[in-house]
Amino acid sequence: MTFHIHIKGIVQGVGFRPFVYKLALKHGLNGDVNNTTDGVHINVECDEEKANEFLNEIIKNAPALSVITGYTIEKIRDVHYDDFQIIHSESEKEPNLLLTPDFALCEDCRKELHDPENRRCRYPFITCTNCGPRYSIITGLPYDRPLTTMQKYKMCDTCEKEYNNPLDRRYFSQTNSCEECGVKLSIYENGSIIHPDDYIKYIVSAWKEGKIVAIKGIGGFLLTCDATDEKVIQLLRERKYRPSKPFALMYPDIEMIKEDCDISDKEETELKSVVAPIVLLKLKDEIKTGLDITGITNGLDRIGVMLPYAPLYDLLLKEFQKPVIATSGNVSNSTIIYSNEKALKELDKIADVILLNDRDIVIPQDDSVVKYSEKYHKKIIIRRSRGIAPSFIKKELELSEETVMCMGASLKSAFAILNKKNIYISQYLGDTGTYDAQLNYTNTQRHFFNLLDLKPDRIVIDKHPDYFSSVYGMELAEKYNIPVKKVQHHKAHFAAVLAENDLLDCEEKVLGVVFDGTGYGDDGNIWGGEFFIFNKGEIERYSHLDYFDFILADKMVKEPRISALAISKGILKDNKLIKAKFNKIEWGIYDKILKEGSKLKSSSMGRLVDAVSSIVLGIDKQTYEGEAAMKLEVLAADYLNNKSIELHDSYIDAEQIDNILESIIKGIINDLDSSVNKNYIAAKFHISIIRYIKNIANM
Repeated sequence: MTFHIHIKGIVQGVGFRPFVYKLALKHGLNGDVNNTTDGVHINVECDEEKANEFLNEIIKNAPALSVITGYTIEKIRDVHYDDFQIIHSESEKEPNLLLTPDFALCEDCRKELHDPENRRCRYPFITCTNCGPRYSIITGLPYDRPLTTMQKYKMCDTCEKEYNNPLDRRYFSQTNSCEECGVKLSIYENGSIIHPDDYIKYIVSAWKEGKIVAIKGIGGFLLTCDATDEKVIQLLRERKYRPSKPFALMYPDIEMIKEDCDISDKEETELKSVVAPIVLLKLKDEIKTGLDITGITNGLDRIGVMLPYAPLYDLLLKEFQKPVIATSGNVSNSTIIYSNEKALKELDKIADVILLNDRDIVIPQDDSVVKYSEKYHKKIIIRRSRGIAPSFIKKELELSEETVMCMGASLKSAFAILNKKNIYISQYLGDTGTYDAQLNYTNTQRHFFNLLDLKPDRIVIDKHPDYFSSVYGMELAEKYNIPVKKVQHHKAHFAAVLAENDLLDCEEKVLGVVFDGTGYGDDGNIWGGEFFIFNKGEIERYSHLDYFDFILADKMVKEPRISALAISKGILKDNKLIKAKFNKIEWGIYDKILKEGSKLKSSSMGRLVDAVSSIVLGIDKQTYEGEAAMKLEVLAADYLNNKSIELHDSYIDAEQIDNILESIIKGIINDLDSSVNKNYIAAKFHISIIRYIKNIANM
């Protein structure tokens, strides 16, 4: 008897075929296993009981990096096998599988990397079936070396023996290589390509000399420098046009992170995971590594840290033995640079030294960013990119048979695709208000369409007619002659949270609270302080923050003082504090605009937070999105960490749901006039928002 087993999920590039091979030998079974464009297929010659035992052990003990989303077993026409083999992948079927993300350096490879007796000692691109690039280098499906950017590297005899040895950890490892046959480094400095005897020592010397070094990693280039050197950090800010936004850091090891940061067990586990994201951690009062905290954080109380997730970084940081700045290789507000050619054209204006390698990157990715909430330690994904993208798995969702392309919004853009009941969410693609990000968006979209050989049945776009993603979505709909569904921005946020928390089939009414900066509303205004009710599959707007005039478009978003001016209109009789934020010409123009009134209104909570930050902290212009809000939060957290505050310590009354803006602005001005501590005012403002939510929930 012969049985066929089909395994679906993230099952390629994770050592699944070698695992099945070894398991078959253990069970004494003959047959074969191969990758196809719809998963892993296994044939075994045995009776039904043994076939089911074999399947159960596959499911129970599957490779740690795999995620099985479905499987089937069926009896097929009898075939005789003399042994068990891994056979070449097949690509005749339509693609129907989840894509494997890039994986951080595994512990086995890390040990070999630093073992003088190992032939891969200090080889910067060491990998095995358990680690290394996947998504960033794949050019086609199924995942096999000829369909990756590793195809140009012909394995040496020793690597090929490992690749074909069932008992070796690198059995069928598609990224297998070594110093002799693998990826090569080079350095660009002072207009020339050079090849030093020791690349690692050369780069570490550059850091010690106060130089900025661009390094090509897994998803693109990082700009790096000594995180304890005040002068070079300031120089990096000037060259990158990033005056105050915090920098992420890469530390040599977890022990050194603990010298500077408070870290929970969950945060430590996250840092050491196969994703190896940037994790936002609370700084200790005493910094032992000598970090230039002011230059790195610019007043925030957390830093983003990560561990070396690629062997090249591990070698460099182990040699340097200090943390380094590790920020995206680009000019601020542009997308990460990932090609050697573009790096030489653009990064040489920022970096003194550029460390290149000759392995091509197909899909660029920034580092993922994760935070854990302070009280309940709930994981919050702030940026979903390297190590997480592109597959999304939630088995509880009931998914359509349609192929649907969801275009996303504008800032922090990403798109999602539903195809053959698989969900793919692209990596973070940047602010699509810039041309670079638009190119990145369209290139990634085309790559997905080609990779999955798909044609969408439907396009879903944000209701904002001028977002790049909306305009491009309309173009795709016209190209494929398919319908377009327009979805209101905040309703999409709410629907995502409902799905994430398994509430789409909830029989009770669900209140959704969606606060952000900007979203095009159903009434044509700018929403952002929204309350919705979900009931029987429908989302209705239930309440919202008081409307105020939305003026000066993006200028209002970038300058909190304009939000303070617009929101305080009609609330403050004596506007001296606000007026002092503008010169005479500005005041004349803006005051006239507000007196005439704006047809466009806003209910944005983000703009209210900006206004409060301007009034309380004097942050009148932001150099990066969210700067004012984060600094206001730091003040509030500082107060709450040292003193208690109650819900009645609020600028709004119990049961109050209207005139929220007036109560908050007047209350804050009164407290400032009375010289109340600003940390307390910041905490009181946040408590007021909590009370506002509670009041709406109790309506």
